[in-house]
Amino acid sequence: MAITAAQVKELRESTGVGMMDAKKALVENDGDMEAAVDWLRTKGLAKAAKKAGRTAAEGLVAVAVDGGKGVAVEVNSETDFVAKNSEFQELVGKIAGAALGAADVEALATTEIDGKSVNDMITDKIATIGENMSLRRMATVEGETVVTYVHNAATTGMGQIGVLVALNGGDEAFGKQVAMHIAASNPASLSEADLDPAVVEKERQVQIDIARESGKPEAVIEKMIVGRMKKFLAEITLLGQQFVVNPDVTVEQAAKDAGAEIVGFVRMQVGDGIEKKEEDFAAEVAKAVQG
Repeated sequence: MAITAAQVKELRESTGVGMMDAKKALVENDGDMEAAVDWLRTKGLAKAAKKAGRTAAEGLVAVAVDGGKGVAVEVNSETDFVAKNSEFQELVGKIAGAALGAADVEALATTEIDGKSVNDMITDKIATIGENMSLRRMATVEGETVVTYVHNAATTGMGQIGVLVALNGGDEAFGKQVAMHIAASNPASLSEADLDPAVVEKERQVQIDIARESGKPEAVIEKMIVGRMKKFLAEITLLGQQFVVNPDVTVEQAAKDAGAEIVGFVRMQVGDGIEKKEEDFAAEVAKAVQG
């Protein structure tokens, strides 16, 4: 019988296996969904589905550059032990390379490497390595020069924090300094123009409330807010921050001195924003014993 895309989608969502495995299971079982699930289990592929609900907040960020384009990708695992696994590192490296030709993370997930989609490659690794894994995100920058920096590198081009800096003008040495600055300072945006207006407004309201607690006249409060917001924006925007290499100048001024324009950056840290489930040591041991 003909297998529909809807059937394949349903089986993928219920088991967590890759598209090709889901389709093959349905073909082998004449479209019978329950039989297809059992077939996957006998092949050891449903192990991936069993692990799919577990939090994957460790892993690696990998960076790759091709000419004037740079990309950073995050691939998560459950433990940092897997991040040290050469098989996992090889997988992440291949995904980063493929990301150079992908428009976004959704397109990357379906990009084929050696005849298999990234999603299916990850599913296969879940089954063989034994931990939940996921392709979480990717980001790109473009410029005349793109420089990378990896902090706490596990191997070449990947680690806990990956940074990309796109420059017009300047040189790679200056770009590397800026990349290391970004890794340390974690700016929220390139400049005030790139900052989320909601973030600015929230801070402004907080500062207004603090200032009014002082009981000073509104005219004085307005001046206080201007100064405090200026300081706030200087602290969280890359161009406004004091350059770690020379704190006497801002990053913007340092770029001008180096004959460079910073046109974009990415700072990606493993597990950033993922809520991790806390377990005590006894619970972890018990979980390990139970498999």
